[in-house]
Amino acid sequence: MADTLRDPKSALADRARRQMNDHFGDSKLTTRQKLALTCRIAFDGGHDSGLAGQISARGQKPGTYYTQRLGLGFDEITEENLLLVDEDLQVLEGEGMPNPANRFHSWIYRVRQDVNCIIHTHSLHTAALAMLEVPLVVSQMDTTPLYDDCAFLKEWPGVPVGNEEGEIISAALGDKRAIILAHHGQLATGSTIEEACNLAVLIERAARLQLLAMSAGTVQPLDPALAREAHDWTSTDRRNAANFAYYARRALRNHPDCIKGQVDL
Repeated sequence: MADTLRDPKSALADRARRQMNDHFGDSKLTTRQKLALTCRIAFDGGHDSGLAGQISARGQKPGTYYTQRLGLGFDEITEENLLLVDEDLQVLEGEGMPNPANRFHSWIYRVRQDVNCIIHTHSLHTAALAMLEVPLVVSQMDTTPLYDDCAFLKEWPGVPVGNEEGEIISAALGDKRAIILAHHGQLATGSTIEEACNLAVLIERAARLQLLAMSAGTVQPLDPALAREAHDWTSTDRRNAANFAYYARRALRNHPDCIKGQVDL
């Protein structure tokens, strides 16, 4: 006999949160391992634009962060070939050089102390949307983590290797977790690598959905209250951990070389 069929939605939601806290614990992966997996996850998710794009995560010491080596694609990144750099992009650990465009990561980390991971890519459908100078419109349940959480920079400031671009992009991002950069691509951030990775995967799917919907008719808006409820429901640490673990298992099946040894996911 069912006992919960007349329970209010709030009670069921609280119960589900408690269950997620019980079933999904903290990851045993290192920062390097998470970042290497994120590169492979991004590659498999359509974020494969040659050497374009950067993925980074804060290091243990203030003013440092890990990122990939210029010359390697996302599908070639391992936990061992990542670089540790400072805010001036000087290499502290590893061999090679970072992408000069990492400079705007330094600016974002400076102004957003809540951000611990940045993913910037030129994924196909997001770049196509950016060519239209159209902001992301969240109008489907799966994409609601981005509802009212994706900024838009309409003016392309040029190749982002200068401090000017760092100031422009970090200001345009504001307090949002993601941004569409017109004529450029996308950027997703997170307080954890898992959060940023999930948003990066999602923003490409959202852009693809939007382009498909725009080709068939007019995209209809979500009810703001319900969209905000869905945003908050899907934007928790435990959900991010569960989603990332799934993506990581899939990435390891495709790219078993990206991390060393056995991991429990």
